[in-house]
Amino acid sequence: MPMPVRNVLRPHPDDGFEVLLITGMSGAGRSHAADSVEDMGWYVVDNLPPKLLIPLVDMMTNAGGDGKGVHRLAAVIDVRSREYFDDLSAVLSHLDDLGVRTRILFLDASDGVLVKRYESVRRPHPLQRGGRLIDGIHEERELLANLKERADVVIDTSSLSIHQLSTKLYEAMLGSGPKTVSVHIFSFGFKYGMPLDADFVADVRFLPNPYWVPELRELTGEDKPVADYVLSSEGATEFLDSYTRAVVTAIRGYAKEDKHFVTIAIGCTGGQHRSVAMSHALADRLRARGLDVTVSARELNRRRQQ
Repeated sequence: MPMPVRNVLRPHPDDGFEVLLITGMSGAGRSHAADSVEDMGWYVVDNLPPKLLIPLVDMMTNAGGDGKGVHRLAAVIDVRSREYFDDLSAVLSHLDDLGVRTRILFLDASDGVLVKRYESVRRPHPLQRGGRLIDGIHEERELLANLKERADVVIDTSSLSIHQLSTKLYEAMLGSGPKTVSVHIFSFGFKYGMPLDADFVADVRFLPNPYWVPELRELTGEDKPVADYVLSSEGATEFLDSYTRAVVTAIRGYAKEDKHFVTIAIGCTGGQHRSVAMSHALADRLRARGLDVTVSARELNRRRQQ
């Protein structure tokens, strides 16, 4: 019997809350898909019984009224019986009625590939029940046939490596190319040590130092007078234009190689003026190219915490 669905959820479509169901054949890559989706900023719940989905969405849509709560929930659903499938169908219908945006991501693979994967890890199929592995695969495929037809995205992982699968997932969820890469730029002072976690390190100590300008000394690169001084210095614009092109070229390659997080460090002597202004200027250029960029200032944050 399908589960009865209580009318406990009252989100509004304008809330922007999204639900992504990750399902598909056992052994087709659901766990790796969940990891990739989590990296994209989704709150992921693994092995969730379908009947618990509505209370979970209800809890999340009624919490975090300050706008800082969870807005994207991904649930890995393992449909192991007809009862589970009936529960899921009822839940999906109810979420549709309530205007909650719901998408289904279905992972598939050929029978031969699934057999090889299970044999390599020496684990039984969840529907094998002491019988033949191929019988469990066939039963699961039959159970999931209707759900696969309803899926928004279907990815066949038969010939994909884990990195290729991750790239496919990013393309399906975010699109392709550089816009799938998140960039963080932070300024630092060389006098306080080189950063250990940067993919790129730029040295802008070739620019005039605002520290030696009395009216700018106590300001930072976040203040307009300092930013104007730094960016109008000889070589600043030329450096930014060239560095932006180099970074974008690298990011295009990173996106193809399944690297979706890039950290850029920009340093000056003390991390107060030149590096801060140049970090924000580089961020503006990268955002103008459609990239997702965040900015921080290591030494300024340290000073504020003192």
